[in-house]
Amino acid sequence: MNKLALSDEILLNIDKPARYIGHEVNAVMKDKEKVEVRFAMCFPDVYEIGMSHLGIQILYDMFNSWEDTWCERVYSPWVDLDKIMREKGIPLFALESQDPVKDFDFLGITIQYEMCYTNILQILDLSGIPLLAQDRDESHPIVIGGGPCTYNPEPIAEFFDIFYIGEGETVYRNLLDMYKEYKKNGISRREFLIQAAGLPGMYVPSLYEVSYKEDGTIASFEPTVEGVPRTILKQIQMDLTETYYPRKPLVPFIKITQDRVTLEIQRGCIRGCRFCQAGQLYRPVRERDVDMLKQCAVDMLDSTGQEEISLSSLSSSDYSKLEELVTFLMETGRERMVNISLPSLRIDAFSLDIMSKVQDVKKSSLTFAPEAGSQRLRDVINKGLTEEVILKGAAMAFEGGWTRVKLYFMLGLPTETEEDIRGIAELSNKIAALFFETVPKEKRTGQVQIVASTSFFIPKPFTPFQWAKMNTKDEFLDKARLTKTAVREQLNQKRIKYNWHEADVSMLEGVFARGDRRIGEVVRKAYEKGCLYDSWSEFFKNDVWLETFAECGLDIYFYTTRERGLDEIFPWDFLDCGVSKEFLKREWLRAQEGIVTPNCKRQCQGCGAARFGGGICFEKRNDAGEIEDGAAQTLKEYAHLHAGDGPAEYAAGTEGGVQAWRYV
Repeated sequence: MNKLALSDEILLNIDKPARYIGHEVNAVMKDKEKVEVRFAMCFPDVYEIGMSHLGIQILYDMFNSWEDTWCERVYSPWVDLDKIMREKGIPLFALESQDPVKDFDFLGITIQYEMCYTNILQILDLSGIPLLAQDRDESHPIVIGGGPCTYNPEPIAEFFDIFYIGEGETVYRNLLDMYKEYKKNGISRREFLIQAAGLPGMYVPSLYEVSYKEDGTIASFEPTVEGVPRTILKQIQMDLTETYYPRKPLVPFIKITQDRVTLEIQRGCIRGCRFCQAGQLYRPVRERDVDMLKQCAVDMLDSTGQEEISLSSLSSSDYSKLEELVTFLMETGRERMVNISLPSLRIDAFSLDIMSKVQDVKKSSLTFAPEAGSQRLRDVINKGLTEEVILKGAAMAFEGGWTRVKLYFMLGLPTETEEDIRGIAELSNKIAALFFETVPKEKRTGQVQIVASTSFFIPKPFTPFQWAKMNTKDEFLDKARLTKTAVREQLNQKRIKYNWHEADVSMLEGVFARGDRRIGEVVRKAYEKGCLYDSWSEFFKNDVWLETFAECGLDIYFYTTRERGLDEIFPWDFLDCGVSKEFLKREWLRAQEGIVTPNCKRQCQGCGAARFGGGICFEKRNDAGEIEDGAAQTLKEYAHLHAGDGPAEYAAGTEGGVQAWRYV
């Protein structure tokens, strides 16, 4: 083992020193003298959170498969080590080599949630890299951001040299090759960034200028350099079978949040929930080949010795070969004593049958996400769940031996009324009562427990609700109190436990989600005042944030509680996530009328994602226009079927008075 960056004395006086020593099973070690590009891949949160992130695992494997590149990991030091590093002047280091981050060519930061923004500044600060991109020179790494929060990168734009918009498997090779030429030919850092901006999916904030109207809304957003694209289209990996997937994932020394092998079965979601950002960003739905997944599962279990495997997807039930895959994993798991975890399942007979097989001995809790308490509001958000389906699913779960059910809801959704809120308690009560109606007394293995949790609705970019207003903190808390009161009024209140999210954190997240470049100054000043680990309730300093917004002359309510006009220019309008703004507008108007939009399997809605030329948009359909389960095609099949067809064409039609688009 190489010499560690931290002394024994420091390691023995901090919490969980294993976070910082590297050299875990399957960690990749290379000779730094024999590589041309060194890439520090960072998750700006504590080790246990970052090590659980699948995206970094995939990119880590991909980068290290290239002989000229060595990718290493960086995580946020916990608060105890953060203090020591500042006191002793210890620079932040990468785990594999233990070398300082400032000596690397790239610092890549994945931005998975808005509340990590001050941690990004911690990473830069401890690394000795200027916080502002404009202050960096040729001696500093290129700082590049990726992940879902880059779909509105503006609140943190001034801290990054480049943002990679979309899935990381597509353009990184081109970027690194361009960088090697930059190093070889001695061109300036700015010239390299201008060249990088010409690559698909690359957003270089310093090459764009924003201006504002008197009312604070955006007047224009324009490139300042000729040849730089006005609109940046997300990058997407269409063939998920013939691409990178880690066969030897890292095995941590300590228990992490998701301490298991993760098998990503597909990307995207057919459901079209109007509040869900991921459901829009990751369109179209693309599946991995089931045989590839079977081999991956075996390889990963062999290389890690893990005792659990989880199937990762936004909606696992919609994977066309789920039953075949689960049957295989059960047989494999039985031999190896491996548990199978199936998150993101629908409440239906198929899913519960699968769950019953997987959990035939130990019945853990089942999680349902109705999101809204009333049918009216579930239609508004396009959840696609009726009370009948929810209750039927719960009854089947109780008959199958489950006694603990978790229910997730949101408060503050557009058009919400007191009746909708009370519906949360009433639905929870109906499910609790159903247990006693469904399971005879002599067959009950325990008491039923319903855990109802509410989070506060936050409008996100590239969703139909990006125009919606957000509730105030007081409104959120009033609604949580009403929900709690309504639960206590129910006949089965003793069987219902109610939890709710923190309103202060939700308000700040709301600002970051739809904020513009002016927010960057607030983030920087709040960090300088000690804000860090804002997603951790014990460290969140709401008073400091409010004080800093006031100092910067910015009103948080401008970004949160204001309903946007349909013609307003958003801070993220220069990005193209593959889903058209016209489609999102159409869904916003349908939401206000409570009109449900069918999912992608039942009917194409012409969202725009078909331009990528594959995925569910090109699946075989029956005469009714529906895709039947099990009909999924591989990308090779698409290519064969559509060879010589040229670009897909659209036909316009009308449904329920709303224009819809379908493939011809």
